[in-house]
Amino acid sequence: MLQRDENSHILSGLTNQLPDRDPEETAEWLESLDALIQDRGTERAQYIMRSLLQRAGAQSVGVPMVTTTDYVNTIPADQEPVFPGNEKIERKYRAWLRWNAAIMVHRAQSPDIGVGGHISTYAGAATLYEVGFNHFFRGKDHPGGGDQIFFQGHASPGMYARAFLEGRLSEEDMDGFRQEKSKEGHALSSYPHPRLMPEFWEFPTVSMGIGPMHAIYQAQSNRYLHNRGIKDTSEQQVWAFLGDGEMDEPESRGLLQLAANDKLDNLNFVINCNLQRLDGPVRGNGKIVQELEAFFRGAGWNVIKVLWGREWDDLLARDTDGALVDVMNTTLDGDYQTYKAESGGFVREHFFGQTPQTKELAAHLSDDEVWNLRRGGHDYHKVYAAYKAATEFKGKPTVILAHTVKGYGLGTHFEARNATHQMKKLTLQDLKDFRTHLHLPISDEVLEADPYHPPYYHPGADSPEIAYMMEHRAALGGFVPERRSTHTALELPGDKTYEVANRGSGKQHAATTMSFVRLLKDLMRDKGIGQRIVPIIPDEARTFGIDAFFPTAKIYNPNGQNYLSVDRDLVLAYKESISGQIVHAGINEAGSVAAFTAAGTAYATHGEPLIPVYVFYSMFGFQRTGDQFWAAGDQMTRGFIIGATAGRTTLTGEGLQHADGHSPILASTNDAVITYDPAYGYEIGVIMRAGLERMYGPDSTDPNVMYYITVYNEPILQPKAPENMDIEGINRGIYLLNKSEHDGPRAQIMASGVSVPWALEAQRILAQEWGVAADVWSVTSWTELRRDGLAAEEEAFLHPENEPRTPYITAKMADAQGPIIAVTDFMKAVPDQVRQFLPNDFATLGADGFGFSDTRAAARRYFKIDSHSVVVRTLQMLAKDGKISPDTARQAATKYDLLNVNAGTTGNAGGEG
Repeated sequence: MLQRDENSHILSGLTNQLPDRDPEETAEWLESLDALIQDRGTERAQYIMRSLLQRAGAQSVGVPMVTTTDYVNTIPADQEPVFPGNEKIERKYRAWLRWNAAIMVHRAQSPDIGVGGHISTYAGAATLYEVGFNHFFRGKDHPGGGDQIFFQGHASPGMYARAFLEGRLSEEDMDGFRQEKSKEGHALSSYPHPRLMPEFWEFPTVSMGIGPMHAIYQAQSNRYLHNRGIKDTSEQQVWAFLGDGEMDEPESRGLLQLAANDKLDNLNFVINCNLQRLDGPVRGNGKIVQELEAFFRGAGWNVIKVLWGREWDDLLARDTDGALVDVMNTTLDGDYQTYKAESGGFVREHFFGQTPQTKELAAHLSDDEVWNLRRGGHDYHKVYAAYKAATEFKGKPTVILAHTVKGYGLGTHFEARNATHQMKKLTLQDLKDFRTHLHLPISDEVLEADPYHPPYYHPGADSPEIAYMMEHRAALGGFVPERRSTHTALELPGDKTYEVANRGSGKQHAATTMSFVRLLKDLMRDKGIGQRIVPIIPDEARTFGIDAFFPTAKIYNPNGQNYLSVDRDLVLAYKESISGQIVHAGINEAGSVAAFTAAGTAYATHGEPLIPVYVFYSMFGFQRTGDQFWAAGDQMTRGFIIGATAGRTTLTGEGLQHADGHSPILASTNDAVITYDPAYGYEIGVIMRAGLERMYGPDSTDPNVMYYITVYNEPILQPKAPENMDIEGINRGIYLLNKSEHDGPRAQIMASGVSVPWALEAQRILAQEWGVAADVWSVTSWTELRRDGLAAEEEAFLHPENEPRTPYITAKMADAQGPIIAVTDFMKAVPDQVRQFLPNDFATLGADGFGFSDTRAAARRYFKIDSHSVVVRTLQMLAKDGKISPDTARQAATKYDLLNVNAGTTGNAGGEG
């Protein structure tokens, strides 16, 4: 047993650090409290204790914060509400659910399939889910709107098992578990994947740590919709089912303060505390429940512990000297896990046998009765009481810490074993024991006939149990989980809204970041979609020019602005509002992506489209939160991702960690992301218009995409849109920007983003100083050109009987003569994406390697991507083709002092450094 002075991580130290100078008086106070509880109940005692603590604080009596409470249920037995359901019926079909979930995984692990699955997570969490399904989880047809439920990823077999009993899935569907192509049409994804099952799952959760973050921001998004008058979400709850091991992910705990600060009492975490990670105990030498209680309390959450089933109520009531509670407090998690892997006799000896008092308390119980003292997470009454208290609590989010056993009911080979997470099938004896434990009418002969394919169990749709199940779901508003994609239609902007992008900057220099912000401002003014746009920034709005939105759009804060702003007299004053439009997440990219995902899926979650526009340092997007963008793609998020201060040499002063030379490559790995690197404001206007049409236009066939657009902080002269603007070329990825009128050896310069002005400068130098005619192409998307080319190759491979389709870039460049020199402010791999689709000789100039702080001119000369480097490389390529003398390139390199970083002249010193 742990010593008292070693228990600081288990219990708050209220008295053990202080001397008791009058034990007799202390005893009188304690007796008075005991009498109050006995006479008036725990609720009245709770109020008195709170009043005393409040008065103590007012009298400057130092009382430490109670971060942890005893290892007992938060809700006393005398405060539990009456369970409203028929527990006998619910227990009966819960047994069927347990069986069908396990059998689905077991059959998927038969020798001819072997795709695996997880049995034990749902077995231990079935009660947590079933109390919710039967009494709390609202479907989408509920008058108050549906709840959003983040199901624990490894528990997915249980959700499929319920859908099978509900008649939503067939036996053939169940046998399609994890066989998404070979059983197409009857396939079930391994985990909650909306993109794979777009009418079933809503939220991807199995990339652990992402679920908690996204649930928090989903709850915030619900309030955002409500406070801005778009939809009444006041009755909708967000539920996130999580594992105690999962809470070790930094992301799982990192955003708790937002939920508390925003008073998100529409949010409930249910943490399945089976005390086990994937490989063993979470805190074998500690107590994870106590740790989490302290953490959540400290973050400002309401904490409800559900640790012991009703069988313990009598023992705890008779524990007058606190010996049993003390043993509960000091028993370590590793021991609790061991107890459930042993026997009732073992528990009697090693748990109750720790003190004479506790040994006597359990003396009247048989070993079987000791074994059947359940953990609270398996007790309908205790779980119902916790859920009811959570949904009725006001002013704080709630976390429910439910003590369970992993693999509960699966037998001694599974229950609480370290390897239970990896165990995917049952032996014949396991099947028989499990069948008997669940009281299922399946004979030994049936199980013995084919142990790899034991039958699913369904009593028929007309059975009273199924009728009861369906009645409860109907009363709660329909099936859960369910995803719907129908939504309010949007009236998209017309030509006038995009005029600001097309008119250019005149004589004023403007970075593409500013061009984008001006366009965004007009989009937000649009009568059709303006109020639907959700600007999201992690921080540094002033770096991006978005501070111009503060006075009018305002920053969303459900508490309003209750302080006097220091810049209140300025035109661009910082203003917060309950109905604010801007989501300002602070220095928090993970939270920003979670907000982006919640807003970008509101079209499905709520039937009310929001258009998130997430603006951030390009370096800290896909590099920092790439896994979240995968989840966003899975959830079929729609919106715009703006990688600002892009380029490896354009953000000059910040150095290595801020120098983005690779975000387009990272973005290209996500098939839901359409990536663009525009050079001019008018290109941005064309791209964003096409994006809105694709996401919410009436004729779109593939709307579930996110547009990643890089913008730069280097001011340049923004040209007007060309009279015969190649809109298709801009959207497909390439168009001819400036054809050389010079006569001479011909070359093609392909450039994107901030490098386009360098390419134009190189074109001028080549013509004037070397007699070379170079055409300049603006490549708005290397990635989309590559995807189109690969698709054409795939079509030709799979359909040799058809005339092969020519890739867009191949057709576009068909008449282009001479070598191609591709240049960007990104690594060479970005333009190299299109090399295979062009027959011309191809050379790439890119910023490979770590970034550094210096002037733009010096950095570009160092990486050999500046205008003079383009000139020299073009001359080298022409010399290789025999079009000019080999000495020409050498002369140019010498003339421009190509190896001297101080000789560079490309770029200016303007813009935010």
